[in-house]
Amino acid sequence: MSPAHPENWPVLAVKGTVDGRLLRDVAVLAAAAEESDGNPPLSEQTLVTLRAADAGEHSVLALALYAPDDQLDPATAQDLAGVAVVIEEPDGTGVLEIAVHPSYRSQGVGGRLVGELKSVRGFAGLKAWSHGNHEAAADLAARFGYGAVRELWKMRLMTAAAALPEVQLPEGVQLRTFVPGRDEDAWLAANKAAFAHHPEQGNMTRADLDARMAEPWFDPAGFLLAVDPADRLLGFHWTKVHPRHGDHPAIGEVYVVGVTPDAQGSGLGKALTVAGIRHLQDLGLHAVMLYVDADNAPAVALYRRLGFTRWDVDVMYAPLPQQQPPAGTSAPDGVSQVGG
Repeated sequence: MSPAHPENWPVLAVKGTVDGRLLRDVAVLAAAAEESDGNPPLSEQTLVTLRAADAGEHSVLALALYAPDDQLDPATAQDLAGVAVVIEEPDGTGVLEIAVHPSYRSQGVGGRLVGELKSVRGFAGLKAWSHGNHEAAADLAARFGYGAVRELWKMRLMTAAAALPEVQLPEGVQLRTFVPGRDEDAWLAANKAAFAHHPEQGNMTRADLDARMAEPWFDPAGFLLAVDPADRLLGFHWTKVHPRHGDHPAIGEVYVVGVTPDAQGSGLGKALTVAGIRHLQDLGLHAVMLYVDADNAPAVALYRRLGFTRWDVDVMYAPLPQQQPPAGTSAPDGVSQVGG
């Protein structure tokens, strides 16, 4: 087989803390993929975990596929052809994401990474995300016996055409902005309560929060808190602004909206959602987007009423159950909630 084929390219496997060079290479690859696709190929939590200086070897696995130097076009190519990252959970499950540089697509890079992953880790307890629902990702998933089990919709509101209702807060509730150095613990407790049945969000730790607050996009002015007269936190709307990438203009995001259980059913979720969108409108952004599980019918209905439409979709893949052969025969050989 020719050295030009990805099957012969070296794969670097890293368990735990990732060094600075690989982090820089991953950042360049991810930026190129996002500029090409309009979607970030790696989730924010994946990037936070990769950057963590204290990441243990049982918390993250990164597989990096480098193209040989003689395959590079200095004008366009990037020597990190693809990367696969698995975020491991304490219960032995994991979530996989793969990013392939646009210059190296349709060459078998994804298959090479998954094949190496099978050898290094195996697929036990492993699910995978495809951000943007690429056809190549669906084909790769099917090749390894995986099928779609969850859809996360991206919905978008064009702000120029938005006709938002007034913000109607429940009696006695006020809005204020998050105060760094004061509100962290209260917010973590409220977030855990609001997302008790959504562990991806509800299990956020102080380290996770601090990492996000250290990001360039963090702005406490866009982190809205709903409090009662005693300043007890009842709900929140954390907004985010994604900067311009190439031809893709800056866009606002309904990053996370949550309402504590004792305040749900009061209309606070809708009020917080509208207040955050109005904040993003005031920044002059052309559009606001959000993520929502496709099967979260109440949230989808609320967002549709506010003028959001489905824009794109992320798909989670998981192993498909093996079909049992008929009796007497043998088997062939052979991956944003609103309350209130």
